[in-house]
Amino acid sequence: MMKYTLLSLIVFVVACHSKIATQEQTTAAANISDTALYDTIEHRTFEYFWTGGLPNSGMAPERIHTDNVYPEHDQSTIAVGGSGFGVMAILAGIERGYITRQQGYDRLNKIVSFLEKADRFHGAYPHWLLDENGHVKPFGNDDDGGDLVETSFMMQGLLCVRQYFKGGNDDEKKLAERIDSLWRSVEFDWYRRGGQNVLFWHWSPNFGWKKNFAVHGYNECLIMYVLAASSPTHSVPPTVYHEGWAQNGKINAVSNYKNDTLHLLMQGNPPHGGPLFWAHYSWLGLNPHGLKDQYADYWKEMSTMAKINYQWCVDNPKKYKGYGADSWGLTASYSVNGYAAHAPDSANDLGVISPTAALSSFPYTPMQSMAAMKHWYDDTSLRNKILGPYGFYDAFSETADWYPQRYLAIDQGPIVVMMENYRSGLLWKLFMSCDEVKAGLAKLGFE
Repeated sequence: MMKYTLLSLIVFVVACHSKIATQEQTTAAANISDTALYDTIEHRTFEYFWTGGLPNSGMAPERIHTDNVYPEHDQSTIAVGGSGFGVMAILAGIERGYITRQQGYDRLNKIVSFLEKADRFHGAYPHWLLDENGHVKPFGNDDDGGDLVETSFMMQGLLCVRQYFKGGNDDEKKLAERIDSLWRSVEFDWYRRGGQNVLFWHWSPNFGWKKNFAVHGYNECLIMYVLAASSPTHSVPPTVYHEGWAQNGKINAVSNYKNDTLHLLMQGNPPHGGPLFWAHYSWLGLNPHGLKDQYADYWKEMSTMAKINYQWCVDNPKKYKGYGADSWGLTASYSVNGYAAHAPDSANDLGVISPTAALSSFPYTPMQSMAAMKHWYDDTSLRNKILGPYGFYDAFSETADWYPQRYLAIDQGPIVVMMENYRSGLLWKLFMSCDEVKAGLAKLGFE
């Protein structure tokens, strides 16, 4: 199963945040233009990573709860992958004028300074870090070491920051150089576990390779293989991608929903495509437009995943309340009972809508995503339940009358980044401008 499904296999730790949403924060004027609404939601969601950033590191908290339901035993936990999305969101905030370039530089310099001293394991950060000291916080049993997937999400973001500042003033150039050092220190080749032609997700100094998680496609991890091939210091050969990720061609498999067809074998073989974050996390920096290899046309594949997700909710075969053309989106998120990888199939559609699914799909489904965003905002009764200080809350269910006032970094980050990519292509342009990435993609056979 994919990473965030694993979250449901451990004791799920929930926490709240000291900022309490007021009625003034959750209520806003109706009947605004589409452009103003778009900017309102992108800006509010950006604030998760700006005003919601942790005090010592400046990085993204794993979660923020504004309902004050649970004890605050988790509020100093840094989400490494979510913070990788967050540094990309900060760049979008600079470009949108939410903050100044100097403010953005100062925060990013603080983050990089923290990361330079934080725990790393053969160059890879753990899933969680503690804000107070940069030490690892175990994610679960046997998971207290390097997490190559979360590290890849972080490096995807930091490479965008490097590209953004490398032509700037002296301080900005120095920041870019320091980021380059962090990037070069990631030992992707170590995570082959003794030279095998596959990448392993975890390694621990205490438990070694005990988790034994060889990463095969397709899921959210394509970016890890691209970065591993792109590394200027610890690169892996193409056979690791073709034998490990693509499983010697087994990744090619056809599935469909109505008239829409997918051509990649998804992790766990879901019948109609998996949770929609699989179309987001690797594609915050990687630009899927025109990107192909021997296994897929990635723009077509990711767009089709989003369209199937939308159409399933429109068809609503399980007859849940509130589903439709203006309220859709199934992905991994909070769920009525803990956490779940919601997906368009009978087993994994639990009546829970996750706004990040539709909003992070703006590049793929602009009309359908806008329809959902307008409905959630224009319906005043619904808006007051699901819109808070950092954008739309993580998930809700009209069927279960369930409206938790809670956020997760890994779900808020893709909203800002993909909304900005749809508007300007900013993060796509930055990431795809990296010479190492261009070389890595060519090495793997992408065109």
